[in-house]
Amino acid sequence: MDLTVLYRGPLSSCDYDCPYCPFAKRRDSRERLTADRAALERFAGWAAGNTGDRLSVLFTPWGEGLVRSWYRRALVELSHLPHVRRVAIQTNLSGRTGWTAEADRDTLALWCTYHPGQTPYDRFLGKCRELASAGVRFSVGVVGLPEHLAEARRLRAALPPEVYLWVNAAEGHAYTDPEAANWTALDPLFPFSRHPHRSAGLPCRTGASVISVDGAGTVRRCHFVKAELGNLYDGSYRAALRPRACPLAVCDCHIGYVHLETLPLYDVFAGGVLERVPAAGPAAVHAADPALGAARVGLPVVSVTP
Repeated sequence: MDLTVLYRGPLSSCDYDCPYCPFAKRRDSRERLTADRAALERFAGWAAGNTGDRLSVLFTPWGEGLVRSWYRRALVELSHLPHVRRVAIQTNLSGRTGWTAEADRDTLALWCTYHPGQTPYDRFLGKCRELASAGVRFSVGVVGLPEHLAEARRLRAALPPEVYLWVNAAEGHAYTDPEAANWTALDPLFPFSRHPHRSAGLPCRTGASVISVDGAGTVRRCHFVKAELGNLYDGSYRAALRPRACPLAVCDCHIGYVHLETLPLYDVFAGGVLERVPAAGPAAVHAADPALGAARVGLPVVSVTP
């Protein structure tokens, strides 16, 4: 079967100090880092041996993974496996990029976030250009805070046109229509992020073809539903995989609502769901904007195929 796995181990340390992140400048103990490495290596071993499935893997660490050698190594090794369709990670891109030369560029992908004030603009842009010149698939995004708008515009103008720049609505920030229009001009998919999506009782791919796994191997349908489906390593989760409706009232995070069957995002991001890369590039997303704008909570959802 086609199985998408979102993996999040014990790692929770980050080298940035973003005021909107609870894990900013957090340091993991040596013991925690050792546990994280062991957990990740166990998971990578499972992924390598699970040849009966066509796997797509997204690492979603609370901290920054790519400054740790075991994450870079896992990405490289998994990218070369024939049954792995995609392996991706969320990253602030603070580390070096040269390691990507060892990976299969057709399988590896990066979800990169720019945090103004945490890294020099030129440094971040330079790393994006390194990825682009090396042929690495990646998207770039920012948190849509008012103080980030000028930097986001500057970044959009400097990035290669084929690189998609996404915008996440800032948690707890209520956007006026003019504010939302500014962000939508940069990312026509911003209306999906602006408002939480009503999800209770609606069909979702999580728990059927998409699962969340923690460092102990506990399987849940997604990061946001705590009910356990079983364990990855004893195979007990397999019997629990089936289509199911969302039990939560709303879903407000992209790595959650992208899997809702009532939204058109699997069409928009076909082939790039994990790394948030649109199927036909930014130009097609901009062209589809009038239809996608209807996806806000309380409005009918339309089917869009770029």
